[in-house]
Amino acid sequence: MPYQTSTLNVERSTTMGFGSSDDTATNGRKLLEILNVRMVGAGRRVLVLSHGFGTDQSAWNRVLPYFLRDYRVVLYDLVCAGSVNPDHFDFRHYTTLDAYVDDLLAVLDALGVDRCYFVGHSVSAMIGILAAIRRPLLFIKLILVGASPRFLNDGDYHGGFEREEIEEVFAAMEANYEAWVRGFAPLSVGADVPAAVREFSRTLFNMRPDISLFVSRTVFNSDLRGVLGLVRAPCVVIQTANDVSVPPSVAAYLKAHLGGRTSLELLHDEGHLPHLSAPASFVHVLHRALTTTQ
Repeated sequence: MPYQTSTLNVERSTTMGFGSSDDTATNGRKLLEILNVRMVGAGRRVLVLSHGFGTDQSAWNRVLPYFLRDYRVVLYDLVCAGSVNPDHFDFRHYTTLDAYVDDLLAVLDALGVDRCYFVGHSVSAMIGILAAIRRPLLFIKLILVGASPRFLNDGDYHGGFEREEIEEVFAAMEANYEAWVRGFAPLSVGADVPAAVREFSRTLFNMRPDISLFVSRTVFNSDLRGVLGLVRAPCVVIQTANDVSVPPSVAAYLKAHLGGRTSLELLHDEGHLPHLSAPASFVHVLHRALTTTQ
């Protein structure tokens, strides 16, 4: 099956050029600035936290402190995030998830990271999968949170949405972005956690509406089912009890079709953003996912 794919703040790290040319090294340093890359923590192992659609790296703020002792944590913003200057979003380039994979790998190369644990939420879970296929030796383990290889239903595959439903979402975003965010944020958070709804709303509002719509179309038109078997790294799929964006059948599909040894962690909490709405539960499961030998 086909798939479609502020200032520099790097703490406790030395920016290293990737490749052999000065131009490549310069481009790497520039990308670290553009994507607000940080490396924090005192551990020897490297942990990458990659946020999902509608958020930025601040989505990990409630989780981050629990991993600073044992890991050097890499945080960055996807180029579509509202925290990144929208002038850097090239509509001609970011038409598939492959362009986001390019960014992730370039960031890790620029930081001199040669082995890491990767935590990807939502679309970043798929970015991590594609990156691990390209560079299998780079990733020790993938932790996939609220992940979906395809959001649209297709025959016996239940992704959660019909094409008509998605087109209605796109139309609502285009007609009145503010009204759409006010409806979508609480629905996506799921749980009755007003602080999480406010935080998700804030980062959604920070996105330029045309970029938000464009990225949504890219994500919902993606289909990575055909490449899941190419993953060789161990994977842990983290799925909440009730996620409006990803039904339980998708988590089961990932477990059955990912090529690496894969386990499934079920959170009893609700919603698509457990790291915002249920950080204590999420930290417990994430720690187990990172430390359990598969």
